[in-house]
Amino acid sequence: MLTEIVQTDTPEATRAAVNQAVTLLHSGETVALPTETVYGLAADATNPVAVAKIFEAKERPAFDPLIVHLPSRKSLHEVAEVPAELEADITRLIETFWPGPLTIVLPKTALVPDLVTSGLPTVGVRMSDHAVFKKIARAFDRPIAAPSANRFGRISPTSASAVQEELDGRIPLIVDGGACARGLESTIIRLEKSRGPKPFFHILRAGPITAEDLKKYGKIVREEHNEAVEANAPEAPGMLASHYAPRTPLRLLASPDEFVPQPGLRYALLSYRGQKKDGYLGLTDWAETLVLSPGSGKLPEAGIRFFHLLRQLDQLEDIDEIIAEPVPDRGVGAAILERLRKAATGSGV
Repeated sequence: MLTEIVQTDTPEATRAAVNQAVTLLHSGETVALPTETVYGLAADATNPVAVAKIFEAKERPAFDPLIVHLPSRKSLHEVAEVPAELEADITRLIETFWPGPLTIVLPKTALVPDLVTSGLPTVGVRMSDHAVFKKIARAFDRPIAAPSANRFGRISPTSASAVQEELDGRIPLIVDGGACARGLESTIIRLEKSRGPKPFFHILRAGPITAEDLKKYGKIVREEHNEAVEANAPEAPGMLASHYAPRTPLRLLASPDEFVPQPGLRYALLSYRGQKKDGYLGLTDWAETLVLSPGSGKLPEAGIRFFHLLRQLDQLEDIDEIIAEPVPDRGVGAAILERLRKAATGSGV
C-alpha cells in the first residue's frame, strides 16, 4: 500500500486534505490525523470492518479498547449513556474541558461496535481541539475511533514524519497538521457518584488535564494499576503495564545514586532541565543528552517535547541504554512519569 502525506499549510490545501480524509473515512479506510495530543489513526467508529483495520495496521491486541472522538457535543448521546445521577457533573466537565484532551468513560450505546470497546460495556469519548481534526470530524459527522498512530506499545507520534516511520505502507493517508500542541495523550477519567456533592474522579490515565485541574469538580482517585490491567483487560487505553516503549532499553532513575555506568556501554540521557546541580549530567560521558525543558524546568513544555525527544534518542545508533531523569510528580509531570515507567517496563522489545 502506498501511504500519501497531504499538507494543511494553506486554506486550499486544508480543504483538499479534509475532503480526501472524509472520502476515505466514508469508504471504510483508516487515516492518520493530527490532534492536540498526539497523531491518531482514525476510522469510522460505527463500522467494525473499518475499526478492524486500525487494529491490523497498529498490530494492536483486541483486548485494548479505543477512544471515540465526537464531531459535536450533541453527538455524545449517540455513543454513550449519561447516568442521570452524574449528568450535571458530566455537563460541567464537558462545558469546561471540551473540546480538549479529556476523555470520559461512560456506558456505551448499541451504536458502538464491541470491537471498539474490546467487549467492555463502556466507551471512552472526547472532542479534539485540533483545528484540522475538528474540520474533518464535522465534515464526516460520525463518531471517529482514533488511537495513537503508531504500532502497538511503541512511542506515540507527535508529527506526521513520526507517523510515517511507524505506519508507512500500512495506511493510505497521513494528514500533516504540524507538531502536536500538547504532546501527551488525553487524560482519561471515570466518574462515580459519592455521598457528598462532588463525584469521585478515577484517573485511569494521566494526561494534559491534570488532577489539579480536575479537583475543583470532583474527588480525585488515581488508578495506575489494578487486577484488570494485570489480566490484560484494561478499562481504558494506555493502562497496560508495558506501553510507550522505545526499542532501546530505558531506565528511569529515582536519584543520581542509582546509576553506575558499566564499562564499554554507551548511554544517552533524557534530562528534565539540563542543570548540573540536579546531579545527572556528570554521572558519565553521555553519548547524547536531550533536555525536556531547558533551564528552569517547565512541566507543560516537558510534556510537549517528551515523545519527540524520546523518539530521537531511540533512533540513535550504538546506544545501549537510555537513562531518564525523574520529573516532579505534579501537574503534567504525573503524566510524564506514568509514561516513563511504562516505557521502562516495555523497552528493548
